[in-house]
Amino acid sequence: MATLKLVAGLGNPGPKYHGTRHNVGFEVVDRLASGGSPASFSRRFDGLVAEVEIGFRRVLLLKPETFMNLSGRSVVQALRFYKLEPADLLVVCDDLSLPLAKLRLRAGGSDGGQKGLRDIAAHLGTDQFPRMRVGIGERGETDAADYVLSRFRSAERPAIDDALILATQAVAVWVNRGIDAAMNEFNNR
Repeated sequence: MATLKLVAGLGNPGPKYHGTRHNVGFEVVDRLASGGSPASFSRRFDGLVAEVEIGFRRVLLLKPETFMNLSGRSVVQALRFYKLEPADLLVVCDDLSLPLAKLRLRAGGSDGGQKGLRDIAAHLGTDQFPRMRVGIGERGETDAADYVLSRFRSAERPAIDDALILATQAVAVWVNRGIDAAMNEFNNR
């Protein structure tokens, strides 16, 4: 098992996208960076990078600044630089087919229409890497692109804040005990 793990939270850079449904991956990474002894981000790998310790393990936090649909370039640069395997990566992203605030962890598989995951799989040459999806609610009649770029309603925010706390706990379980333990503990909550 590698001593370093990489958690890539997906989103879009810039204040225009701050707080949007599409940026819950960034929010999870920001919470991880602000826990314990806070970490500051620096620019590397076409993204923002910080290093934290979770359960006595070094964890690299990455927020690609390539925009969601081109996240693969940033993620693969970091993996290659640190000589990490896809199993050492956890991608955190939004999912509009999951109910609001529901977490779903998987060891690999389909991108389910999530273009950030699709681009990472294309750059890696495999879809076998751990991922955690955070449900952003169902869009109803709203156009998918408009919906993911919208902000959470005030009534939804407490549920999302709780999900972000759970997501940081799920990351800690993944870092220390692996994807199967994280799936067992958090997929049915």
